[in-house]
Amino acid sequence: MSVFGKLDALPRVSLAHTPTPIERLDNLGKALGGGRLYVKRDDCTGLAMGGNKARQLEYYFGEALQKRADTILITGAVQSNFVRMAAAAAAKLDLACHIQLEERVGDTGANYRDSGNVLLDRILGATIHTYPEGEDEAGADANLQSIANELRLVGKRPYIIPLAMGHPPLGALGYIQAAIELKSQLKKSNFEIDQIFVASGSGSTHAGLLFGCRSLKWPIRITGVCVRRRREQQIQRIEKRCHDISRLLDIDNPVESSDVEITDETFAPGYGKLNEQTLSAIKLCARREGLLLDPVYTGKAMAACLNHVRGTQKNQSTLFLHTGGAPGLFAYSQQLNPAN
Repeated sequence: MSVFGKLDALPRVSLAHTPTPIERLDNLGKALGGGRLYVKRDDCTGLAMGGNKARQLEYYFGEALQKRADTILITGAVQSNFVRMAAAAAAKLDLACHIQLEERVGDTGANYRDSGNVLLDRILGATIHTYPEGEDEAGADANLQSIANELRLVGKRPYIIPLAMGHPPLGALGYIQAAIELKSQLKKSNFEIDQIFVASGSGSTHAGLLFGCRSLKWPIRITGVCVRRRREQQIQRIEKRCHDISRLLDIDNPVESSDVEITDETFAPGYGKLNEQTLSAIKLCARREGLLLDPVYTGKAMAACLNHVRGTQKNQSTLFLHTGGAPGLFAYSQQLNPAN
């Protein structure tokens, strides 16, 4: 059975509005002076202000419903888009949701803890827990398991969406599907793309897209932009994710080590912390295209993409995969407000 037949055999629920559109960013292209630039709008997936996590959650919630779970548990940073969208999906499917917010960024002001995704988490009715460490994925997952055990004692049927490596990468499967969608769209539109840029954090979107493209025998270059950790660590994570996908689907891994392209040129000073390149990319995209980026993921990824496009020829084309995250803008209002 092919990879795509294996995907069809897995439980899945419909959460994302797809296919998401591809747009040409002509104003940005003129400002940069390089080749053509396109954006695939996965910020428009529809679920609770959209984002890439809608595609990933379809497989997690498919398995949760198959296991007759009545409560979802998930962990992430205070301003996690994944957590916000999981809370929305749980509400849509009439499930309870417990979310755990980790201290990854440090003191960024009151808005960081009260606005943006945190505000939406509360509006969506999620039960909020906290975890004091931001660089302890295994510990965060273990604490989720403790919460799940307490819920079982009162008769609940919890399902955990894990954070750390070592678990079946169900979320990545959503981006194998996205690779099929993207190739079909490009064929119908007669767009020719030379390279794709995407934020690379947990690795599920990046690895899934790469795995899907190589399964289609499509050798398109895909550059992951570090938003969570340094390049050397992220290369290992993406390679491991691709290996784990192949194990999950029980097929050969079509991804070679040379396929994994990573840059951390816009990562400093660290996760969730702004730099001048990111701030410039956020403002440029907003003012030239009306395109909103967030400070944590898409802002940094687009900054690296813009660096690349500036050096391309007029006959070259680059596509940016917009993974969403706009609610995070409100959490960083003090740093982003032009009056400050």
